[in-house]
Amino acid sequence: MLQHDAIHTATHCNTPAMHCNKLQHTAIYCNALQHTLQYTAIHYSTLQHTATHCNTHCDTLQYICNGLLHTATHCNTLQHTATHCNTLQHTAIHCNTLQHTATLCNTHLSTLNTLQHTATHCNTLQHTATRCKILQNSAIHTSTG
Repeated sequence: MLQHDAIHTATHCNTPAMHCNKLQHTAIYCNALQHTLQYTAIHYSTLQHTATHCNTHCDTLQYICNGLLHTATHCNTLQHTATHCNTLQHTAIHCNTLQHTATLCNTHLSTLNTLQHTATHCNTLQHTATRCKILQNSAIHTSTG
């Protein structure tokens, strides 16, 4: 019986040590979990901070994209206007050419009017010269005859 009591006593003596080992193991596990949770909380905070930055950058990019879209619309309008300006410039060149031609026509018309007036005078003088010649011939025949 003494041996049984010794084994029983030894078992009871080891039981607190086993509980201490389990508690120590549990404490180590709890410390590891606490460390993991702190690490996760830091990463979560960092991710949340990064997400806030991403949202800010996304808002900024959206603002820039809207600005670029607005600018592109203005560029299209300016390009359309430039096309009209080129057409108007081309038309203006034709108008200048036509105006120059009209000026030349007016100059030539004035010259033609002068020439026509001169031709009328020439015809009158030629008609007068012809009459003079006829009268001169008549006078010569009348005086010789």
